Amino acid sequence: MSKKRKLRSHEAIESLNVWPSFTDLMANAFMIISLFLLLALFKSLFLKYAAEESEQNLSDTERQVRLLQREIATLENELGESTSNVRQLNRASAQLRQLLLSNNEQSRSRVDILQSEIKRLKSAPPVVVIQDSGGFQFDSGSAALPNKLKNYISQDLVDRIEKISQQRSLYVVEIIGHTDGQINFSNGNLDQQLEEVAQGKLPVESLKAGSNADLGLMRALEVVKQLQIVQEQTGRLDGVQFRAYSAAQLQLPSGEFALSNRNPDANRRRIEIRFSPLGKAETVSNK
Repeated sequence: MSKKRKLRSHEAIESLNVWPSFTDLMANAFMIISLFLLLALFKSLFLKYAAEESEQNLSDTERQVRLLQREIATLENELGESTSNVRQLNRASAQLRQLLLSNNEQSRSRVDILQSEIKRLKSAPPVVVIQDSGGFQFDSGSAALPNKLKNYISQDLVDRIEKISQQRSLYVVEIIGHTDGQINFSNGNLDQQLEEVAQGKLPVESLKAGSNADLGLMRALEVVKQLQIVQEQTGRLDGVQFRAYSAAQLQLPSGEFALSNRNPDANRRRIEIRFSPLGKAETVSNK
């Protein structure tokens, strides 16, 4: 009975002893508070770091903004200058456009004139052919001009040459003598006297043809001498130069080379007057 009471008394005492539980509770509470404090400390440090970094970024941003503002101000100044330059360029462009339009009209007018001149120059001058027939016929083997032919040369032919040479500036007038294929058996003297006749020291009648080439040249030279007389006496055909050539029996009126034909043929006997531009001679040598 006494043991049971003691046991109950001990159990009652044990049930009233809460100190160990309180100690455990306080320890746990301290740990929890410590954890919260630690978290609060970490959060404070993190926020401080984030704030410092944000402040640094803000400072950098502000610095960049100031730099950009200065660049914008510089660009605005340059833009203002560029705008002024653009206005000046636009004014200059308008003036240049007006000048070009004016020059273009003048150039068109000049081009039209040049094209007309080129067209005129490109048009081939005529070839005047004096046929050896009728009143213009030479005596056989002679270079003396018949009276009708001399009058024609002094009047009509001079007018024709003057007109053509004026239309095409200055031309060389080429006088070419053509014969038929009859053989000339005479002894010629052109090698001895041709230069004196060309210089006017001897008359053309002093020449004797030794070939058809001689005869064609003699007749062409006689026509040239008559034209030069008109040039000296009247002052017409000023600056026009004359050349005397012979084609002998070589060329037909069509321009083709003739076949061998020794028969008389009045159609082949003629004087041709051709007009050629006075070009610059080009000398070719093999030195």
